[in-house]
Amino acid sequence: MQEHGFSSGLKAGASIAIGYFPVALTFGLLAKTTGLSLIEATAMSIFVFAGAAQYISLSLITAGVLPALIVVNTFIVNIRHFLMTAALNEKMEPDARWKKALYAFGITDETFTVLATQPRDKIRTSFAAGVIVISYGSWVAFTSLGHLIGASLPGFLQASMSIALYAMFVGLLVPSMKGNRKVVSLALIAALFNSLFYFTGWLSTGWAIMVSTLASAIIIELISRKGVAA
Repeated sequence: MQEHGFSSGLKAGASIAIGYFPVALTFGLLAKTTGLSLIEATAMSIFVFAGAAQYISLSLITAGVLPALIVVNTFIVNIRHFLMTAALNEKMEPDARWKKALYAFGITDETFTVLATQPRDKIRTSFAAGVIVISYGSWVAFTSLGHLIGASLPGFLQASMSIALYAMFVGLLVPSMKGNRKVVSLALIAALFNSLFYFTGWLSTGWAIMVSTLASAIIIELISRKGVAA
Protein backbone atom coordinates (compact mmCIF):
# COMPACT_ATOMS: atom_id res chain seq x y z
CA MET A 1 0.00 0.00 0.00
CA GLN A 2 2.98 2.32 0.50
CA GLU A 3 3.41 2.64 -3.25
CA HIS A 4 -0.01 4.30 -3.38
CA GLY A 5 0.74 6.80 -0.61
CA PHE A 6 1.71 10.48 -0.39
CA SER A 7 4.90 10.32 -2.47
CA SER A 8 3.08 8.43 -5.18
CA GLY A 9 0.43 11.15 -5.16
CA LEU A 10 3.11 13.81 -5.60
CA LYS A 11 4.40 12.02 -8.68
CA ALA A 12 0.89 11.65 -10.11
CA GLY A 13 0.21 15.35 -9.55
CA ALA A 14 3.50 16.58 -11.04
CA SER A 15 1.98 16.85 -14.51
CA ILE A 16 -0.78 19.06 -13.10
CA ALA A 17 1.81 21.32 -11.47
CA ILE A 18 3.61 21.69 -14.80
CA GLY A 19 0.33 22.44 -16.58
CA TYR A 20 -0.57 25.08 -13.99
CA PHE A 21 2.65 27.00 -14.65
CA PRO A 22 1.49 29.13 -17.64
CA VAL A 23 -2.10 29.53 -16.39
CA ALA A 24 -1.21 30.59 -12.83
CA LEU A 25 1.66 32.75 -14.09
CA THR A 26 -0.72 34.57 -16.43
CA PHE A 27 -3.24 34.97 -13.63
CA GLY A 28 -0.57 36.62 -11.47
CA LEU A 29 0.35 38.96 -14.32
CA LEU A 30 -3.28 39.91 -14.91
CA ALA A 31 -3.93 40.36 -11.20
CA LYS A 32 -1.07 42.87 -11.17
CA THR A 33 -2.52 44.80 -14.12
CA THR A 34 -5.98 44.72 -12.52
CA GLY A 35 -4.59 46.51 -9.49
CA LEU A 36 -4.37 43.68 -6.96
CA SER A 37 -1.37 43.67 -4.67
CA LEU A 38 0.94 40.67 -4.36
CA ILE A 39 -0.73 39.70 -1.08
CA GLU A 40 -4.24 40.05 -2.54
CA ALA A 41 -3.45 38.03 -5.67
CA THR A 42 -1.72 35.29 -3.69
CA ALA A 43 -4.52 35.22 -1.12
CA MET A 44 -7.08 34.71 -3.89
CA SER A 45 -5.17 31.65 -5.09
CA ILE A 46 -4.77 30.40 -1.51
CA PHE A 47 -8.42 30.71 -0.51
CA VAL A 48 -10.24 30.25 -3.84
CA PHE A 49 -8.01 27.86 -5.83
CA ALA A 50 -10.25 27.79 -8.90
CA GLY A 51 -8.70 28.96 -12.16
CA ALA A 52 -11.76 29.88 -14.22
CA ALA A 53 -13.51 31.50 -11.24
CA GLN A 54 -10.42 33.56 -10.43
CA TYR A 55 -10.14 34.80 -14.01
CA ILE A 56 -13.82 35.74 -14.03
CA SER A 57 -13.39 37.52 -10.71
CA LEU A 58 -10.63 39.67 -12.21
CA SER A 59 -12.90 40.78 -15.05
CA LEU A 60 -15.69 41.57 -12.56
CA ILE A 61 -13.31 43.49 -10.30
CA THR A 62 -12.18 45.52 -13.31
CA ALA A 63 -15.82 46.26 -14.15
CA GLY A 64 -16.46 47.48 -10.59
CA VAL A 65 -19.00 44.76 -9.78
CA LEU A 66 -20.21 44.50 -6.17
CA PRO A 67 -18.29 41.95 -4.05
CA ALA A 68 -21.50 40.03 -3.26
CA LEU A 69 -22.16 39.50 -6.98
CA ILE A 70 -18.59 38.34 -7.54
CA VAL A 71 -19.10 35.72 -4.82
CA VAL A 72 -22.41 34.56 -6.35
CA ASN A 73 -20.90 34.33 -9.84
CA THR A 74 -17.96 32.35 -8.47
CA PHE A 75 -20.38 29.98 -6.74
CA ILE A 76 -22.29 29.37 -9.97
CA VAL A 77 -19.11 28.72 -11.97
CA ASN A 78 -17.87 26.25 -9.34
CA ILE A 79 -21.17 24.52 -8.59
CA ARG A 80 -19.95 21.51 -10.58
CA HIS A 81 -17.53 20.80 -7.73
CA PHE A 82 -20.45 19.45 -5.66
CA LEU A 83 -20.95 16.73 -8.27
CA MET A 84 -17.23 16.00 -8.63
CA THR A 85 -16.61 15.59 -4.89
CA ALA A 86 -19.76 13.49 -4.47
CA ALA A 87 -18.66 11.16 -7.27
CA LEU A 88 -15.09 10.98 -5.94
CA ASN A 89 -16.29 10.18 -2.42
CA GLU A 90 -17.46 6.77 -3.66
CA LYS A 91 -13.93 5.97 -4.82
CA MET A 92 -12.04 7.20 -1.75
CA GLU A 93 -11.21 5.02 1.24
CA PRO A 94 -13.32 5.62 4.40
CA ASP A 95 -11.75 8.32 6.56
CA ALA A 96 -12.51 11.09 9.03
CA ARG A 97 -14.78 13.87 7.78
CA TRP A 98 -12.25 16.60 8.53
CA LYS A 99 -9.76 14.87 6.24
CA LYS A 100 -12.37 14.57 3.50
CA ALA A 101 -13.15 18.29 3.91
CA LEU A 102 -9.47 19.18 3.50
CA TYR A 103 -8.90 17.29 0.26
CA ALA A 104 -12.34 18.28 -1.05
CA PHE A 105 -11.11 21.88 -1.05
CA GLY A 106 -8.32 20.85 -3.40
CA ILE A 107 -10.56 19.22 -5.99
CA THR A 108 -10.29 20.92 -9.37
CA ASP A 109 -11.02 19.63 -12.87
CA GLU A 110 -7.42 18.43 -13.12
CA THR A 111 -7.04 16.81 -9.67
CA PHE A 112 -10.45 15.18 -10.06
CA THR A 113 -9.41 13.67 -13.38
CA VAL A 114 -6.18 12.22 -11.94
CA LEU A 115 -7.95 10.75 -8.90
CA ALA A 116 -11.09 9.52 -10.68
CA THR A 117 -9.08 7.67 -13.34
CA GLN A 118 -6.99 5.67 -10.86
CA PRO A 119 -7.39 1.94 -11.58
CA ARG A 120 -7.68 1.02 -7.90
CA ASP A 121 -11.09 0.42 -6.31
CA LYS A 122 -10.27 2.58 -3.30
CA ILE A 123 -7.90 5.56 -3.27
CA ARG A 124 -5.90 6.28 -0.13
CA THR A 125 -6.32 9.67 1.51
CA SER A 126 -2.54 10.11 1.55
CA PHE A 127 -2.40 9.61 -2.23
CA ALA A 128 -5.11 12.26 -2.77
CA ALA A 129 -3.22 14.57 -0.40
CA GLY A 130 -0.06 14.19 -2.48
CA VAL A 131 -1.86 15.04 -5.73
CA ILE A 132 -3.55 18.06 -4.21
CA VAL A 133 -0.55 19.42 -2.27
CA ILE A 134 1.70 19.63 -5.33
CA SER A 135 -1.12 21.03 -7.51
CA TYR A 136 -2.23 23.58 -4.93
CA GLY A 137 1.32 24.59 -4.04
CA SER A 138 2.27 25.15 -7.67
CA TRP A 139 -0.85 27.24 -8.34
CA VAL A 140 -0.14 29.55 -5.39
CA ALA A 141 3.60 29.78 -6.07
CA PHE A 142 3.22 30.51 -9.79
CA THR A 143 0.56 33.14 -9.03
CA SER A 144 3.03 35.00 -6.82
CA LEU A 145 5.78 34.58 -9.41
CA GLY A 146 3.54 35.97 -12.15
CA HIS A 147 2.71 39.01 -10.03
CA LEU A 148 6.39 39.64 -9.27
CA ILE A 149 7.28 39.36 -12.96
CA GLY A 150 4.42 41.71 -13.83
CA ALA A 151 5.78 44.30 -11.41
CA SER A 152 8.98 44.51 -13.44
CA LEU A 153 7.27 44.86 -16.83
CA PRO A 154 6.93 48.25 -18.53
CA GLY A 155 3.60 50.00 -18.02
CA PHE A 156 2.45 49.68 -21.64
CA LEU A 157 3.17 45.91 -21.56
CA GLN A 158 1.23 45.49 -18.31
CA ALA A 159 -1.74 47.23 -19.89
CA SER A 160 -1.59 45.03 -22.97
CA MET A 161 -1.79 41.91 -20.79
CA SER A 162 -5.51 42.53 -20.30
CA ILE A 163 -6.17 40.86 -23.66
CA ALA A 164 -4.77 37.63 -22.20
CA LEU A 165 -7.85 37.42 -20.00
CA TYR A 166 -10.14 37.10 -23.01
CA ALA A 167 -7.70 34.77 -24.74
CA MET A 168 -7.82 32.52 -21.68
CA PHE A 169 -11.62 32.37 -21.77
CA VAL A 170 -11.52 31.45 -25.46
CA GLY A 171 -8.90 28.81 -24.73
CA LEU A 172 -11.12 27.27 -22.06
CA LEU A 173 -14.27 27.37 -24.18
CA VAL A 174 -13.20 26.29 -27.67
CA PRO A 175 -11.85 22.79 -26.81
CA SER A 176 -15.10 21.86 -25.02
CA MET A 177 -17.17 23.16 -27.96
CA LYS A 178 -15.58 20.83 -30.50
CA GLY A 179 -18.04 18.12 -31.47
CA ASN A 180 -20.44 19.07 -28.69
CA ARG A 181 -23.59 20.85 -29.90
CA LYS A 182 -24.88 21.22 -26.37
CA VAL A 183 -21.87 23.25 -25.26
CA VAL A 184 -21.99 25.35 -28.46
CA SER A 185 -25.69 26.08 -27.90
CA LEU A 186 -25.06 26.88 -24.24
CA ALA A 187 -22.31 29.37 -25.11
CA LEU A 188 -24.32 31.05 -27.88
CA ILE A 189 -27.48 31.45 -25.77
CA ALA A 190 -25.49 32.83 -22.84
CA ALA A 191 -23.70 35.26 -25.18
CA LEU A 192 -27.01 36.44 -26.67
CA PHE A 193 -28.55 37.02 -23.25
CA ASN A 194 -25.48 38.84 -21.98
CA SER A 195 -25.35 41.03 -25.10
CA LEU A 196 -29.03 41.87 -24.68
CA PHE A 197 -28.55 42.90 -21.06
CA TYR A 198 -25.36 44.83 -21.88
CA PHE A 199 -26.66 46.89 -24.81
CA THR A 200 -30.06 47.58 -23.27
CA GLY A 201 -28.61 48.41 -19.87
CA TRP A 202 -31.23 46.30 -18.12
CA LEU A 203 -28.69 44.68 -15.79
CA SER A 204 -25.25 45.55 -14.48
CA THR A 205 -22.25 43.46 -15.57
CA GLY A 206 -22.32 41.11 -12.59
CA TRP A 207 -26.05 40.46 -12.73
CA ALA A 208 -25.96 40.10 -16.52
CA ILE A 209 -23.33 37.34 -16.36
CA MET A 210 -25.13 35.50 -13.58
CA VAL A 211 -28.59 35.68 -15.15
CA SER A 212 -27.25 34.79 -18.62
CA THR A 213 -25.43 31.74 -17.24
CA LEU A 214 -28.46 30.44 -15.34
CA ALA A 215 -30.93 31.20 -18.14
CA SER A 216 -28.86 29.45 -20.82
CA ALA A 217 -28.34 26.39 -18.59
CA ILE A 218 -32.07 26.13 -17.85
CA ILE A 219 -33.06 26.54 -21.50
CA ILE A 220 -30.57 23.90 -22.70
CA GLU A 221 -31.72 21.50 -19.97
CA LEU A 222 -35.39 21.96 -20.91
CA ILE A 223 -34.59 21.39 -24.60
CA SER A 224 -32.55 18.28 -23.76
CA ARG A 225 -35.33 16.82 -21.61
CA LYS A 226 -37.89 17.48 -24.33
CA GLY A 227 -35.64 15.72 -26.86
CA VAL A 228 -35.29 12.67 -24.58
CA ALA A 229 -39.04 12.54 -23.96
CA ALA A 230 -39.73 12.73 -27.69
